[in-house]
Amino acid sequence: MSVRIQTEDFDLAKEVAALRSTSAQIGAVVTFLGLVRDVHGIDGNTVLSMELEHYPGMTEKVLQELEEEVRKRWAVMDMVIIHRVGKLKPADQIVLVAVCTQHRHDAFEACAYAMDMLKTRAPFWKKEATGQGSHWVQAKDSDDAASAKWEKTSP
Repeated sequence: MSVRIQTEDFDLAKEVAALRSTSAQIGAVVTFLGLVRDVHGIDGNTVLSMELEHYPGMTEKVLQELEEEVRKRWAVMDMVIIHRVGKLKPADQIVLVAVCTQHRHDAFEACAYAMDMLKTRAPFWKKEATGQGSHWVQAKDSDDAASAKWEKTSP
């Protein structure tokens, strides 16, 4: 199990290979890879770059607690959460959540839960630069709704 916040890029294939090497009983690996989009969702302006900031120490703690929750809810054999900070360009990788389980159902559910909770709990801030200037990205109601649906399901 691993949680990392870093400025440098990561290699998806290497991360998945490292997880798979932990047990021959792994039957499913589900990944979520988040990327910087080149268009801002609200006004359609072209994104030139995105700067991600976090609350050092607190962010790692929140992600570690999230990982522990995932382990309690599903039969996770291994897992990694990587989130980048700093200045990124369109198409750059931002976040990776990868979950290994014996069966696909647990892997899909655990990965979706981790990502939904990360979006609403982890103290990250995004600032987009467009040709029209820079602005902080606001939280989305759809992220809150995705997180809330898990509150209705028992662990």
